[in-house]
Amino acid sequence: MSDETLPEGASGGMHRFGQWISRRIVRLPYRVRIHGTERIPRTGPVVLVANHSSMADGPLLFGMIPRNAVFLIKQEMFRGPLGWFLRRIGQIGVRRGEPDRTPLLAAVRVLRAGGLVGVFPEGTRGDGDVANAQHGAAWLARASEAQVLPVACRGTRRPEGTGRRLLPRIDVLFGEPITLPTGKGRTGLVAATDAVRTELVELIAELDRLVADQDKDYSRGKRA
Repeated sequence: MSDETLPEGASGGMHRFGQWISRRIVRLPYRVRIHGTERIPRTGPVVLVANHSSMADGPLLFGMIPRNAVFLIKQEMFRGPLGWFLRRIGQIGVRRGEPDRTPLLAAVRVLRAGGLVGVFPEGTRGDGDVANAQHGAAWLARASEAQVLPVACRGTRRPEGTGRRLLPRIDVLFGEPITLPTGKGRTGLVAATDAVRTELVELIAELDRLVADQDKDYSRGKRA
């Protein structure tokens, strides 16, 4: 993994240590099943886009990527020791709802160096169904000529009205990388954003079917 694909001020060694923490420690409270990791491009500029339903989504995904992974994270997380650690492992803080291009330009530099940048297009946590998507992911991909890698996550959000879960199961499905439409101006950006949302919605539906089929197979095995 090339340290050139990390933002200025980040440490390659700290980045790898952070991914080790994600794989070995952050996963401990969960039963994680990962599908489609062979679809992750090992080189070249990639904008990873994922649905977002829990604070656990980013830390878990960070350790699943077999290369350097720079995520856009809300600026509120960059305080105190945690903020120092996030910067050292190469993560970028963004202020939601504010027209600040600085973090986006930092992400473009990572992509143009051949790196991978992770974005949650919904902008904030929701039901994880991508009911809406902001333009940042599409803008990054178009500005850097990067591929877009859709990722669907299920299981990180605790169902409403339920208590603490014991070893909840989480399923993650990586989709096929796509190239966004290249229309110009605002119209082209809106079309590209719609393409990102469509890919994610279809991938979430595919993951839901996959999980349902595996649950059926498990139930049949227990009855056999």
